[in-house]
Amino acid sequence: MELIIIAVILLLPIIYVIVTYNTLVALRNHISESWSDVDTELQRRYELIPNLVTTVKGYAKHEQETLEHIITLRNECQADRGSIHHQEGTEKKLVAGMQKLMAIAEAYPDLKADQHFMQLQKELVNTENRIQAARRFYNGNIRDYRNKTEAFPSNLIANGFGFKPHDFFNVDPAMRENPEVKLNN
Repeated sequence: MELIIIAVILLLPIIYVIVTYNTLVALRNHISESWSDVDTELQRRYELIPNLVTTVKGYAKHEQETLEHIITLRNECQADRGSIHHQEGTEKKLVAGMQKLMAIAEAYPDLKADQHFMQLQKELVNTENRIQAARRFYNGNIRDYRNKTEAFPSNLIANGFGFKPHDFFNVDPAMRENPEVKLNN
């Protein structure tokens, strides 16, 4: 009987380490998968932007510099494969540029009535909603992972096996200030 008790006492910590390690691996894999979802939605946005810019160009010929800046930001974001923190910074710039593009569009009634523009704008809103949903899912996985890697005693296993911290992905699509638009008519 004593031998069974000793075996159980020795096996419980080993089982705990195995279960915790496997949970951390699963959480890390969920993070990778959910980041892939965010990246897919961001790519969808990048593909919409040139169409929007081209449509606006036809109406807002005097806004060439702003439109080119948005395309530059889009290309920068699309090429950015750095850290989540770095991508967050480039995405914030792009979101601000897109807000300015939409503000420019508001100044052109003919553009606002254009069916192609309206469809693109609707697609962009849908894409932004999908990005936000994917971002929330990704950040939820980060939260779960952080809870597991920072809480005692699972943090001992996380540190012992080299599980690294991950960053949240925060891009505020509703920037607090409205972009300033100057029309050069």
